[in-house]
Amino acid sequence: MFANSRPVTSRQQAIHPALPEALARHFGHPYCQPIRDYNRAAFAKAISCWRDWDENAPLVLDAGCGVGWSSVALADANPYSFVLGIDQSAHRLARGKSGNTPDNLAFIRADLVDFWRLLAEAQIQLSAHYLLYPNPWPKAGHLKRRWHGHPVFPTLLSLGGRLECRSNWQTYLDELQWALTWAGYATEMTPFVPEGEGLTPFERKYHASGQPLLQLVCDLNRKVCNDENSTHSVIPA
Repeated sequence: MFANSRPVTSRQQAIHPALPEALARHFGHPYCQPIRDYNRAAFAKAISCWRDWDENAPLVLDAGCGVGWSSVALADANPYSFVLGIDQSAHRLARGKSGNTPDNLAFIRADLVDFWRLLAEAQIQLSAHYLLYPNPWPKAGHLKRRWHGHPVFPTLLSLGGRLECRSNWQTYLDELQWALTWAGYATEMTPFVPEGEGLTPFERKYHASGQPLLQLVCDLNRKVCNDENSTHSVIPA
């Protein structure tokens, strides 16, 4: 019964025409919404877990980890790195896992918008950053809710590392790729076929339902263009 996922449907069939304006606005004006106290406490806990394990270990962020399958798999695959699985739902973080949590992993309940800004505030750089099947917000009016259309996007990029995003909606990744190119980064987008059950329950369900999956990768430690938006100013027709 799990292989019954419907493809993303949307009237928006191409990159949103308002994306360049949104990017210019967000890169030109820092996001100043106050950071909530509970996120500061969560951030302090996360950094304490990392430093107690090995503060010199590369830091991997599984952003919006859900039930945490992906975080466990990433910790097992990267035994010399420390993985933080971040999700805003205590219910999701508490379910869906069996066995012991790897020593090089901590699950933290926090809002990503604040958590990313706290990482930047502390000048912490990531070695790898995963956005696995983010909410696509498929309505055209939802652009600002997608991470590349949100005011926090410049902060996300400033954290560095290897960024990997997977999705079952190509328009989302087309927009993310365009935004990254606009900001001066090289990207690679390829079809993706998961091994075994996949990294997340969504990946497992989408693949079993016959939906094509895509993977976008970007090295945020290396800009190929120093002048933001010099290569793209308008959405191609």
